[in-house]
Amino acid sequence: MIKVAIIGTGAISSLHAEGYLAFSEKCKIAALVDIYPEKAKALAEKHELNARIFSDYREVLQDSSIDAVSVCTPPYTHSEITVAALRAGKHVLVEKPMASSLHECDEMNAAAEDSGRILSVVAQNRFKTSVMGLKYVLDHQMIGPVAHVQVDSFWWRGKSYYDLWWRGTWEKEGGGCTLNHAVHHIDMLQWMMGLPEEVVALCSNRLHDNAEVEDLSTALLKYSTGALGQITSSVVHHGEEQQLIFQGRDARVSIPWKVRAEQSSENGFPTKQKNESLIAKIDDAYQRFPSLEHEGHSGQISNFLQAMTGNEKLLVDGVQGRKTLELIMAIYEAASLGEKVTLPLDEESLFYKRENVLKYAEHFHEKHKSIDNFTDSTISTGGEY
Repeated sequence: MIKVAIIGTGAISSLHAEGYLAFSEKCKIAALVDIYPEKAKALAEKHELNARIFSDYREVLQDSSIDAVSVCTPPYTHSEITVAALRAGKHVLVEKPMASSLHECDEMNAAAEDSGRILSVVAQNRFKTSVMGLKYVLDHQMIGPVAHVQVDSFWWRGKSYYDLWWRGTWEKEGGGCTLNHAVHHIDMLQWMMGLPEEVVALCSNRLHDNAEVEDLSTALLKYSTGALGQITSSVVHHGEEQQLIFQGRDARVSIPWKVRAEQSSENGFPTKQKNESLIAKIDDAYQRFPSLEHEGHSGQISNFLQAMTGNEKLLVDGVQGRKTLELIMAIYEAASLGEKVTLPLDEESLFYKRENVLKYAEHFHEKHKSIDNFTDSTISTGGEY
């Protein structure tokens, strides 16, 4: 029986608890940790957990009976807790974003390699049948070479969202909507397309004056193939309509799922008759993709547990988590400096270390209000994707 501790019992921790409880024959939630112990007690009561409560994660790491931890704390603490847990011999599942800097990512990956323990970074959208089906279509080049990709990571948050003490600052949240919301879509993009070679970007804060960080960004990407991409990250979009669209030579596919394929007339204009045979072929491949037994956080936790026992390959490791953060940091660097940024980002890159991010990232407003906790702990996770 794998014994698990959840470190940080804010809103997202419930999804971890539900995920582990789905595999009660394999694991047990043995401990909960939070600097506000009453929040940990509330989580235990909500899910009827017989778990010990701690206010300091270091106490849990000293417990040799704990095999693995979920890190669900604010982003600026991810690296410290993860490295300590790995060095203590624990497997780690850390929430997105992986860390606040690439330097911290490299320290986390080094600790995983040195300890021989598993490090997985939450990217729950990869564990959806629809997303894996789309990747299958792209991997088999069913739409031909990709020419353009469009990512609309549209979210909406009210002004009070940034009142929480750790949100809205570069020091503690590590960034705004690009890092903490669009990370889901940026992860899917880099999983399917790899990293671009060049990035240009703009960031702004239009509607949240209690935050240093951006509430809106737009980035343009150029890949080695010549393909172009655009990413819009936002917490100002009513309706939260989210999508990834891939335009190929032969067809267009997207999530939410849609497939289109034009045919050319003699003069190059599209004909009224679409390429129905290709549309049918692509749609059939997508629809036939096997449904996952567990999706979202539960799907990733299943993979995490199976990887621990050597029964599955880990789908999202620290290397993958770093790649996603690398693209996000390239967007921040390009927007803050007003320059084109070339990837990869290494130790010599200006936005490699956290202290440089704090120094050079564009600050939009002073945080003037801060509260310890909201009385309403209900959250939404945005649109379907």
